Amino acid sequence: MKNRILISEIKTHLGQEITIAGWVDIRRDHGKLIFIDLRDVSGKVQMVALPNHKEASEVCQKLRGEWVIKVQGKVNPRPPKLVNTKEPNGEVEIEILDVTILNEATTPPIDVRDDGREVSEEVRLKYRYQDLRRPRLQKNIINRHKVMLHVRNVFDKEGFREIETPLLSATTPEGSRDFIVPSRIEHGKFFSLPQSPQQYKQLLMTAGFERYFQFARCMRDEDGRGDRQPEFTQMDMEMSFVEQEDVMAINEKVMIGLITALYPNKKIQQIPFPRMSYKDAMEKYGVDKPDIRNDKNDPDLLAFLWVIDWPFFEIDEKGKARDDGGPNWTFTHNPFSAPTPECMVDLMAQKNISSIMTTQYDMVLNGAEIGGGSIRNHTPEALRTVFRIMGYTDERIDKNFGHMLSALGSGTPPHGGMAWGFDRLLTFLENEPNIREVIAFPKTGEGRDLMMGAPSDVMPEQLRELGIKIQN
Repeated sequence: MKNRILISEIKTHLGQEITIAGWVDIRRDHGKLIFIDLRDVSGKVQMVALPNHKEASEVCQKLRGEWVIKVQGKVNPRPPKLVNTKEPNGEVEIEILDVTILNEATTPPIDVRDDGREVSEEVRLKYRYQDLRRPRLQKNIINRHKVMLHVRNVFDKEGFREIETPLLSATTPEGSRDFIVPSRIEHGKFFSLPQSPQQYKQLLMTAGFERYFQFARCMRDEDGRGDRQPEFTQMDMEMSFVEQEDVMAINEKVMIGLITALYPNKKIQQIPFPRMSYKDAMEKYGVDKPDIRNDKNDPDLLAFLWVIDWPFFEIDEKGKARDDGGPNWTFTHNPFSAPTPECMVDLMAQKNISSIMTTQYDMVLNGAEIGGGSIRNHTPEALRTVFRIMGYTDERIDKNFGHMLSALGSGTPPHGGMAWGFDRLLTFLENEPNIREVIAFPKTGEGRDLMMGAPSDVMPEQLRELGIKIQN
């Protein structure tokens, strides 16, 4: 729009005629005077329609909340008695000279001028495109961008490269339930949506990039569980020729830097972040992600903690019985993790399994896990042994992970990495109760998109193309 300025720039144009545009926040008719608060992405300003501007006043009489308008007006200082020091533009007002209605709006189903906490979440999610207009959510989403930009810039300076990994991949049996996508070309075969970029980022280390990161979209077909989403964002990173201390150090550095730069009102309880073994956490707190805040009533207090020294394997009581009658060992975190150096002999010999420790490290914040990672097995023999301990036959290992074994055997350096639960981190930084408040278009707790009506039925011809029949 020609010559339009943002509302945040108004004060630099005192005494001048300007063009602004946005949404009618509120209209107040005082008879001869009509006051209108106009907002755009940068802020809000009070405008006044005077009777001597007849055409503009007549248009202003028609305006209603959430209508989109363009205004030409003069920036005037407010009378001293009417200055509002609580508002960024409280010292000025716009004298309306001309108004153009760009789009009328039906009566909104929700009021977007307050923080919305009293409104049903189902209604808010159904009309999310309007819900996102409220200042609290605008702040959350804009700050999400700022955090991403800060992290990107820091990792770039540290020699990392942002590399996207595929969303259509092969299903693998090493985590939660996959979302699967049927192939139209090969009936009966399926792609899988990634639960994480775990294998791809390790393959990038094989490829020689040495330092990788991305803000990765991850999908897990899990049952509805409180503060979870079927799709979420990880800040994912991996680096070569490192040990556990190297990965922990750079993640701690980036985390401290972004809080210092973007959230100066927050106080980090202890720097460097304290460390606690898994064993000590369980014995002292009864959980593996303890809340160690000195004052749990202070929402701006951030108590970070590294939980280290994890057991590699645990018994899966719900797992199917093994053919060889052995115990159902499963991984505690990630099958691609490496054991601690002193436990490598036991791993390769497949003995003392309950005592094998892994190089896993979790970053805990105020009683929630917001990140985790490990040093990886970078030789095919070690990775194959992990799956053997878990009861996989060599045939199954080769079928599901043959590409990884081949890659590791092609000359892969020692490497390790970490992933942050980015949405969960932002809930703490923005003092929000759940991750849905920091995601632009979240699903419900049951994984439904009320705005788009998903999941939805598909047309019969689509199913025929895919070779699929629905059984009730």
